[in-house]
Amino acid sequence: MLTHLDSQGRANMVDVTDKAVTSREAVAEARVRMRPETLQMIVDGEHPKGDVFAVARIAGIQAAKKTSDLIPLCHPLLLTSVKVELSAEGTDAVRIQARCKLAGQTGVEMEALTAASVAALTIYDMCKAVDRGMVIEAVRLLEKQGGKSGHFKAGESR
Repeated sequence: MLTHLDSQGRANMVDVTDKAVTSREAVAEARVRMRPETLQMIVDGEHPKGDVFAVARIAGIQAAKKTSDLIPLCHPLLLTSVKVELSAEGTDAVRIQARCKLAGQTGVEMEALTAASVAALTIYDMCKAVDRGMVIEAVRLLEKQGGKSGHFKAGESR
C-alpha cells in the first residue's frame, strides 16, 4: 500500500522501489483572468517587461524540474519532456496548459500542476504593475496516463 505515513503515523516519502518503470504523462491547466486591455497588451507584444508568454513558459518548465524542491515528500524525477503552452482565452484570460512526461516509477501530476501554477504566477508578476486585479484560477489536473492507477481524464467518471 502506498502512503505518506509510516507505521508510527509519521509523514515520509512513499517507497517506490518495487514499482515498475512505465511511461507516464500528466496534463494540467491554469487560467489568469485580467482586464481586456492587459491581455491585449500581452498578445500584441507591447508589455514593457517583454514577451510575457515566453517568460512564463520558461518559468513553468523550470518549476516542473524543481517540483521536488517545492512540494514536501515529492520524488525527484528525471522528466523526459515538459511543454507549457499559453494562449489568450476570450478577451480577458490566459489559458496555460502544462504537459510532463517520463519513464519512471511514479507519476508526474505534481510536476504538471507546478508548471501551470508557476507559469500563472509569472504572468501575475510581470503584469501586476498594470493590473493588480488579476485572478489565478482553475488550477487542475486535466489528464494522467500510465502507472498502476491507470488513465484519468477530468470530467469522466471512473
